[in-house]
Amino acid sequence: MQTPALLVLAKQPIAGRAKTRLTPPCTPQQAAKLADAALRDTLDAVAEVPVGRRVLVFEGDPGPWRPKGFEVVAQRGEGLGERLQAAFDDVGQPALLIGMDTPQVTPAQLGDAVRALADERVDSILGPTVDGGYWCVGFQRPVAGAFVGVPMSAPNTYIHQHERLAELGLRIGSQPLLRDVDTIDDAEAVAAQAPATRFARALEVIR
Repeated sequence: MQTPALLVLAKQPIAGRAKTRLTPPCTPQQAAKLADAALRDTLDAVAEVPVGRRVLVFEGDPGPWRPKGFEVVAQRGEGLGERLQAAFDDVGQPALLIGMDTPQVTPAQLGDAVRALADERVDSILGPTVDGGYWCVGFQRPVAGAFVGVPMSAPNTYIHQHERLAELGLRIGSQPLLRDVDTIDDAEAVAAQAPATRFARALEVIR
């Protein structure tokens, strides 16, 4: 199998549009700074994983967000499910996708996920999050309709996504549980877990 690509689905960290569930207690500007830090931490981790392609699937102006060693592909589609599907279709090869909500993720964890996806005994992988969603999803090939009918950003997103992939006949591998950053409690917990990250330092500044 071709070595999986690593994709990061992200949007430009603009005040009022990024990490809005952090406001309050954060101001929109503070929330955007946390989003900026989370994205940079994520890109740093991805940059250290030995893969053939690294792709930033981006919403917004890619000028400031064109990191060395990354291709930039524009997001397309109306909802998150459509955007996820389009990302895999546009890359067109085995691929693992993560978001910008887990700044604590390490190169080792991402490397493990890439290797898990390369296992010939699986067709896809999912990594659950504490809030019922998932932090990574991957396919050995683009799968039409993989996200159809899956409610996004819901307490049961992971369950429905797993059911959808099983319904399509895919063999699903799992990854460890992580906590993504939606609320200020999430931010505090993630910063405590990964105190050396940009995200943790940005949170300390605004406390």
